[in-house]
Amino acid sequence: MPLNNLDQLHARHARRDSRLSVGATLTLIWLAGFQSSAARADESAGPDGQPIPEERWAVHAQATYVEQETDAFPAPYSGPNSLSPSSGRETADATLYVGARLWPGAEGWITPEIDQGFGLDDTLGVAGFTSGEAYKVGKNQPYLRLPRAFIRQTFNTGDEREVVEADADQLRGSRSQDRWVLTLGKFGVTDVFDANRYAHDPRADFFNWAAVDAGVYDYAADAWGYTLGACVERYLGPWTLRAGIFDLSNIPNSTHLDPGFHEFQYDGELERRYGLFGQTGSLRLTLFDSRGRMGLLDQALQLASLTGTVPNAADVRQYRGRPGASLDVEQTISADLGVFARLGKAAGNVEVYEFTDIDRSVEVGAAIQGTRWHRHDDTIGIVAIDNGISAVRERYLAAGGLGVLIGDGRLPHPAAEQILETYYRLAVRSGIHLSLDLQHVENPGYNTDRGPVWVVAVRLHAQY
Repeated sequence: MPLNNLDQLHARHARRDSRLSVGATLTLIWLAGFQSSAARADESAGPDGQPIPEERWAVHAQATYVEQETDAFPAPYSGPNSLSPSSGRETADATLYVGARLWPGAEGWITPEIDQGFGLDDTLGVAGFTSGEAYKVGKNQPYLRLPRAFIRQTFNTGDEREVVEADADQLRGSRSQDRWVLTLGKFGVTDVFDANRYAHDPRADFFNWAAVDAGVYDYAADAWGYTLGACVERYLGPWTLRAGIFDLSNIPNSTHLDPGFHEFQYDGELERRYGLFGQTGSLRLTLFDSRGRMGLLDQALQLASLTGTVPNAADVRQYRGRPGASLDVEQTISADLGVFARLGKAAGNVEVYEFTDIDRSVEVGAAIQGTRWHRHDDTIGIVAIDNGISAVRERYLAAGGLGVLIGDGRLPHPAAEQILETYYRLAVRSGIHLSLDLQHVENPGYNTDRGPVWVVAVRLHAQY
């Protein structure tokens, strides 16, 4: 059978298996996504002095199905990491969130998850990749993994209390506004850092990787986006200071974390919450520094020139750092309108370790609730993204080098990768949403010879 027919056969099997899994994952939610009234036993005083029931344990669940398709965009040539015209892929996942109050102030959570499916072209071809529900690995058959298993300890240091609502990875209760929070175990760095209320959850808002997180944020993670580590947060009035240390992969973009913690990352964040014209807002400065064996791109180019080969950063890896920073702002304009923006920059001469091939990024967007058209639980979102790379990374890709997600084999006419995304999230009923999403990608992989690309997606999400 010709190779293209084999690819079509595999794609048909992937589509069939993903669709079959939707019913199973939604059934899992209905069976397992519950909270027992018996879980609420202890009580603490709330901000009005009235007792607040504190959950001693809880079980939540979610299931998400996503299908994405590209149009027949112009593609005069392709490389190993190129996006394909007229292609489509599906992903499906179901997660249980099981938590318990271990002792005063401490919660323990585990989140077993079943995943299935692939991103477009196995999650390749666009630096600002088009689906945050797609990982760098995939399978036709459902497989089980454990993305999170952690303990969160809260030390209350103030008298003013605030209510903590029940949610996935969060037990209902109360806490003081001034507090210390320590999180230890396996979880996502972006569970704590760079958390924007309007653009941070591909199961509920935007899909694009450079929208849900700062594009330059090369945060420590395995190929699924999770890692081992610890972080501490200090809440004091309108300020929050966060610091953490996390395990990197054993080699860049790997499915395995470094077993000896020799490759690691420092993360820090300063957040300031404020009021403006009677509306709330927040500003976050996030810093990171990855410490591991990484190659310098100019050295890889020099070696390739001497040996007559294609440049490969792995050939010149030495222990070094790759720092970066991003600024994140979110602002409520009215009860049904919020805006946000991110701006980031990372070192451009070092190979990307975990996330994606972006050295600088700017995004601006907004989210609108459907109150004005009598659909309060519906949401419209729109975001514009401009991603860029350094001059040396352009030369590296032009010489045939491959990045984490991109590499067309050549790059004769580089330009910024520009993305416009919009979605409409329709509330079907309580806990169930159907979303339609459209993305326009100009210069995918920073290559003006390819595209522009239209990507259409549908998402079905249910949660308890």
